[in-house]
Amino acid sequence: MASLSRILSRKLSTATAVAATTPTSTRTPMKTIVNNLFKQKKYTQLVTDFKKSAESSRFRAKHRVYEDTIRRLASAKRFKLIEEILEDHKKYNDITKEGFAIRLISLYGKAGMLEHAVKTFDELPELKCDRTVKSFNAILSACVESKNYDKVESMFREMPKKVGVGVDEFSYTIVIQAFCGMGNMDKAVLLLDEMEGKGLKPNLVTYNVLLHKLYEEGRFSDGEKIWARMEKKEIVPDIRSYNSKLRGLVNEGNTWKAVKLVEDLKTKELKPDTYSYNALIKGYCKDGKMDGAKRVYEDLVKSDLGLNRWTYDAYLPFLCEKEDYDLALELCKKSMDNNCKIDGKLVQAVVNGLVKNSKLEAAKRLVSLARLKSYAHSQVKMPSEDADQKKKKSEDAVSG
Repeated sequence: MASLSRILSRKLSTATAVAATTPTSTRTPMKTIVNNLFKQKKYTQLVTDFKKSAESSRFRAKHRVYEDTIRRLASAKRFKLIEEILEDHKKYNDITKEGFAIRLISLYGKAGMLEHAVKTFDELPELKCDRTVKSFNAILSACVESKNYDKVESMFREMPKKVGVGVDEFSYTIVIQAFCGMGNMDKAVLLLDEMEGKGLKPNLVTYNVLLHKLYEEGRFSDGEKIWARMEKKEIVPDIRSYNSKLRGLVNEGNTWKAVKLVEDLKTKELKPDTYSYNALIKGYCKDGKMDGAKRVYEDLVKSDLGLNRWTYDAYLPFLCEKEDYDLALELCKKSMDNNCKIDGKLVQAVVNGLVKNSKLEAAKRLVSLARLKSYAHSQVKMPSEDADQKKKKSEDAVSG
């Protein structure tokens, strides 16, 4: 669950406020600086501009632009450029504050650069930054973020003694998350027992990590045992907990129970969210019940929640299967209008269905819209384009 690292980042991150030396009259507005970085397409120039912008302490407090930039560079596999940005930040006095160091470790983890994250953690004493369980947890999270699940347990067992830090409930929760990522649920549950045996109290995040994976893996009865254990500790489930159970019920083929559970939420003063609706849509689709899926979808549209990628992933294949291409077209347009990029194969399936049903103009408009929204030509195109290419290749072969 990616939410755990975000929770840790919010709890641990700090920003150093230092008065700017640039006169107000000549200062470029921070919003303009950030927007220009978001728009910059050339990666080397992006890094140059980013490092220049980072000279401002106000900019260094802008977490979103850091995460977005590192994500973009990681997607492009420009790891040297990521290193250039983050290593450059070690020259600032901010690095003496553990919260700032945690941000660098976390960003390296999200980029899949675990060795650099560990190196940064190892360097903290010489950078005059005290290491505590907080930065240790950041290293464990970096392992999870970079999907190096197999390294987490050894770090958890060995590193605290080596560097002189303790462990806390967050440490255990991250290791449990790693075991869940490996699919080793038995070990994850055993670690929960160990955690309690050491006098540490699992929190709602700990239980949600376990519930999510147990229900997802089809181990519904084991999920229910953890649920009962959570309630016995008087920890109140939140909507994430219930959404995990909803998905578990749907996986078990008990959509009707999932529907009842959503109705029961009203008595618990919990409001279903988009993921709750998605689970019901998926359940009805799985059961082949078009009316049920459509009713839940319409309720979601009427709500103030909005659709997300998982809504489209759950509903579009079913609409194509049932050949309801008008509604499928509506969903595709909604996704693009909301800048929610879905799998190009789903959009192509809708295009193909529209063409098959002689709705050529609608298909062409959808392809044009997909182009505007940065879908590659190879992902979304008119079926006739494939035929034209094959014909050209055939003609070229004959003439050759």
